[in-house]
Amino acid sequence: MNPTVACDAPGREDAPLMTKSIKPTRSTEPTEPTESDQPSVPLSVLLADPALDLRQIAGPPARDHRISTVGTTEIEDPSPYLVGGELLLTAGVRLPADAAGIDTYVRRVVGAGVTALGFGVVPVHDEVPPELVAACDRHGLPLLRLPPATPFVAVGQATYAAIAEVRNRELREISRAQSALAGAAARPDALRAVLTQLSGHTGAWAVLHDARGHELFSAGPRPAPPTPERVRDLAVRTIARGRTGAAGRSVPTAAADHRGGTHLTVHTLPGADGTATALALGQAAATAPTLVHRQVTSTAAVLLALLTSPRHALGTDTHSAGALVRLMLGAAPADVAASLAPADTTEAAGHWVVIHGRHASPRSAQGDDPAQLATLGTALGTPYLYIDGSELKALVASAPDARPEVPAQAADLGWVLGFSTPAPASDLARADVRAGRALQRAIAAQVPAVVHTRDPLTVHGIVPSTDARELARTRFAPLDGATSPGAPVLLDTLRTWLTLHGSWDRTAAALHVHRNTVRHRLARIAELLDVDLHDPGVRMELWFALHWLPDEDQDRSG
Repeated sequence: MNPTVACDAPGREDAPLMTKSIKPTRSTEPTEPTESDQPSVPLSVLLADPALDLRQIAGPPARDHRISTVGTTEIEDPSPYLVGGELLLTAGVRLPADAAGIDTYVRRVVGAGVTALGFGVVPVHDEVPPELVAACDRHGLPLLRLPPATPFVAVGQATYAAIAEVRNRELREISRAQSALAGAAARPDALRAVLTQLSGHTGAWAVLHDARGHELFSAGPRPAPPTPERVRDLAVRTIARGRTGAAGRSVPTAAADHRGGTHLTVHTLPGADGTATALALGQAAATAPTLVHRQVTSTAAVLLALLTSPRHALGTDTHSAGALVRLMLGAAPADVAASLAPADTTEAAGHWVVIHGRHASPRSAQGDDPAQLATLGTALGTPYLYIDGSELKALVASAPDARPEVPAQAADLGWVLGFSTPAPASDLARADVRAGRALQRAIAAQVPAVVHTRDPLTVHGIVPSTDARELARTRFAPLDGATSPGAPVLLDTLRTWLTLHGSWDRTAAALHVHRNTVRHRLARIAELLDVDLHDPGVRMELWFALHWLPDEDQDRSG
């Protein structure tokens, strides 16, 4: 008969169900061992159980040692029958009699991965042999003394009860995190909300990258350089390997780089056909990912994949399809606008923002990449967008008085955008023209985006002088609080610049200052007045207001 190692273990039929995580594939990235998925408890939990009355008498502190199973053996060399992580119990029936034999015994079980050794006193040994205590100290193996009143079975029962509690606690934590992620996925800013929940439940910085390494969204405290750059490079390499994998071979779904006390992980988002997409979820943390963290990350990756899929982000729903049919059959835009507006934006009352865009690359492939197209649509907050090469047009439902929000992700993807002000569906043609003009101003000014401004203090005709002066005072009142050089200098600079038709060099020469000083002053004026000085209409209104401004107001100190 072959000698065996008896191990207590919970039955499979009682094991709790777990959500399957994304399985990391083998990677060439430098890695460190991560925590095993095998449930375990710290050895300190068993030492703290008064019913067991265990006492550690040798080896290092128990706080960092984890027990995943309990085994009982009385053979001279149990190492071939061990799997690692055991609390190995023995009464010393076949324990070698000499110190050298005991040292060999301890060295073998340590090499097999045993976490701790439990020695039961009586009836074989009245006390733990001192040679065993010395050997455990020498090899760094925690040694526990089991009193005569503590059966080996009781130790096993207590261990598996503690493991079950740990697993139940992990399941509750995973369930809470999954509920929070599902709720975040239903929000208007779903991508950012999902990343925020992921970061909160894992304690890691979370970031979504595209294949070019652009940072689309991120959440959590941003780590110091060069960690963000390392995450980006790892994401780009992982996506590239997925795209170039040989036919019939599984593509990488995850990679890790654990160096210098920082743990980096990257998961490519799964596509509809089971292969990796052109997006990757990256994480950076100060601690190794636990089982809970990996499960939560797996759920987040699936949700992010759904949120960036063309079917979700581009709104292939029946309401949109019905509106398209009505438009093709002759209905006016105002008649179908209500069908296009999201259900939770009833306050929009049929108002829309028109967006024009141009990509930095003349032959952009954005429109050919469903994941990139879906990501841009999600960033803009609309399913209604059309990309033709490097040109973009989009519609965003909006409240009548809302100011359009410019997503940083669009600039990160290489787009320059022009936004109209909210307009009713019946006025979309004019809004389209305003968006086009805003885009041209953004391109001319070399800025990521320009929002068309609508100033309520316009002058459309001759007005009484009293009203004109009040209009001018009100128009330039925000300059009253300007710091050095003060309101008079700013007003003089604005007047000179308008007189010289917006020439930076001629204005600088007339004022005897550097052209950068002129730019700085005018940028300050635009900020304080909340205007776009590239808009000819704004320049005209400011010109009238300057002429109507009373002399005493022009001479007031800043």
